[in-house]
Amino acid sequence: MMQTDYLTMLFGSTSPVSFMTVLGLLLLSFVLSFVYATVYQRTFNGFSYSRTFVQSMILGSLVTCMLIMAVGDSLSRGLGIMGTLTIIRFRTLVRDPRDAMFLFASLGTGIASGAGMIAVAIGGTIIFTGVALLLHVAPFASRRNYEGMLRFTTTKDADVKEAVDRLLMMMCESFTLVAMRNALQGHALEYSYHIRLRDSSYQKEVIRGLSEIEGVADPLLMMQRSTVEV
Repeated sequence: MMQTDYLTMLFGSTSPVSFMTVLGLLLLSFVLSFVYATVYQRTFNGFSYSRTFVQSMILGSLVTCMLIMAVGDSLSRGLGIMGTLTIIRFRTLVRDPRDAMFLFASLGTGIASGAGMIAVAIGGTIIFTGVALLLHVAPFASRRNYEGMLRFTTTKDADVKEAVDRLLMMMCESFTLVAMRNALQGHALEYSYHIRLRDSSYQKEVIRGLSEIEGVADPLLMMQRSTVEV
């Protein structure tokens, strides 16, 4: 290998990237990351929606696209940028693994766009967003929709166990008493049940049925999907 070949491998080719090419690749990265952000927003089901996270997906894609174009095929520039990025400490906590996947996909699109691999960028966006939409409408992994925690209090002298068990047997596929403790400074008992409803429409029926049982007060039902995503 000649000396010029080593210099090219270390410092990259000397041919500059045209301004129109830079604008075109950045625009492509923006459009594709905007598709990711739109699909993420449409399929989001949690309670901690973050507008800044959606904006970070788009901006992160643009940043990675610029970095890849700046590095090009230069080993020295790649090492320099890698060393610069290690100085930055990212402390943002991504709580949901699904959010992390959308963020990685958006950054990957920026990398592919910056490298000029347009087919990879567009094809990856189509497949990823298509699968995300499919999982959103499909019943896959939705087993816990009808599971929840049921809590209510009773006076200490009230014998309501049979009535409560009878109601839960009608409304639930299964139920388990997980906790029982003193409440109201020892004047009442608080019961906690883990239940699995037969149908989602039974949520109000369970609360209404418990309220009609004499001696039962303050019934509260928290569905597990809500408690996990808060």
